Amino acid sequence: MPDSVGYDSAGVSPVSDAVTEPAKILVVGPFGVGKTTLIGTVSEIEPLRTEEPMTVASVGVDSLDGVEGKTTTTVALDFGRISLDTIALYLFGMPGQQRFWSLWEGLEKGAVGALVLVDLRRLDAAFAVLDQLGTGRIPFVVAINDFPGTPRYADDEVRQALALPEAVVLHCDARDKRSSVDALITLVSHALTCLDSAEARP
Repeated sequence: MPDSVGYDSAGVSPVSDAVTEPAKILVVGPFGVGKTTLIGTVSEIEPLRTEEPMTVASVGVDSLDGVEGKTTTTVALDFGRISLDTIALYLFGMPGQQRFWSLWEGLEKGAVGALVLVDLRRLDAAFAVLDQLGTGRIPFVVAINDFPGTPRYADDEVRQALALPEAVVLHCDARDKRSSVDALITLVSHALTCLDSAEARP
């Protein structure tokens, strides 16, 4: 039975015996960019969701520009799990609104990396999230969630627009499991490369 935040403990399945390494992954991005959708798409357990209906109290606080059809908002975090061969990825979806960013400090600790979801229709909304994530604190990749009607730009143009010339940029569809899993695999590979580079430094 779901609890007060919509978490159904009956949906929990044990981690496969083949899994030997746990990894914490943050899924971050602006309000309404698809974080809850992506975690729900890939999670092998019933995801924990802390979504609440949007009310008039959020008017003027949460911008609905570009996401006018959105009726709920994450007020704490989303959580899911997916096993990739010997690695279990524990996915923590962070709220996109600045008033919830105090949650980030604790959850960043021990994270392998972050998947930064962006919407090219409102790319400017990503800057505050990237600033909060911080340059160099944990590895991240930029995942362009391809909403219907999204304009097409070359990856180098996206890097230039975000002032991230060295960033890994990829495309995904948060509604599609294969696409979302591929994005997570790219993040883990990038994070391991960053770890190897850090360990190789004198």
